[in-house]
Amino acid sequence: MRFVQIIEFKTSRIDEFNALLDSWVEKNAGNRLASRALQVRDRDKENVYLNIVEFPSYEQAMDNSNRPETAEFAAQLAALCDGPPVFRNLDLLNERTFQD
Repeated sequence: MRFVQIIEFKTSRIDEFNALLDSWVEKNAGNRLASRALQVRDRDKENVYLNIVEFPSYEQAMDNSNRPETAEFAAQLAALCDGPPVFRNLDLLNERTFQD
């Protein structure tokens, strides 16, 4: 079953955050466990963002979380945030794509 993790965070340093994120994506080419990622900004709360990351399974997401390099990367991202992130761990039950 596919798995989605939503990470909500607040930062006034989004450009630095995204530069670090881009570096991580490039560095992990070929070793990536996530299958898709979206970043969105909350229109109603200043400097609040969510990263929505999809994995093929919960197990692969946990494998990713347990990698030492992932923990180091998360600590670097947290240093750019204005408080601790909030995590939501979700099993993907249904998906629809609309073309109209």
